[in-house]
Amino acid sequence: MSDPHDPRHNPAWQAARQWQARARQTRPQGLLGTLKLLLLWLLFGVMMVVALVLGLVFLLLGWALMPLLRYRLKKRMEQMRADQAQDVGGDYHATPGRHETLEGHYEVKSDEHDERRH
Repeated sequence: MSDPHDPRHNPAWQAARQWQARARQTRPQGLLGTLKLLLLWLLFGVMMVVALVLGLVFLLLGWALMPLLRYRLKKRMEQMRADQAQDVGGDYHATPGRHETLEGHYEVKSDEHDERRH
């Protein structure tokens, strides 16, 4: 009678044994297989280095262009605000001594005007 605690009856143990058997079969045979394996590892390493360098270049490029993009967006926002302010203002004709603002109108009083009040 077999022992139920024997690891050979465990499905995970059996899968690991099958994986080991397949790994033994795919090992390089001879000098040509070893060279192929070495070439594949070198190619993989070179691709990783190229990907790393490209990633760093794009990261630095993005950081370098961020102030320019911020400046352009700021100018666009200022233009949109200016366009909106003109629409709100309507056809108001300013009179001398009165100035138009976005919030409303205010009047600048001169010193002569203040002296007459006192």
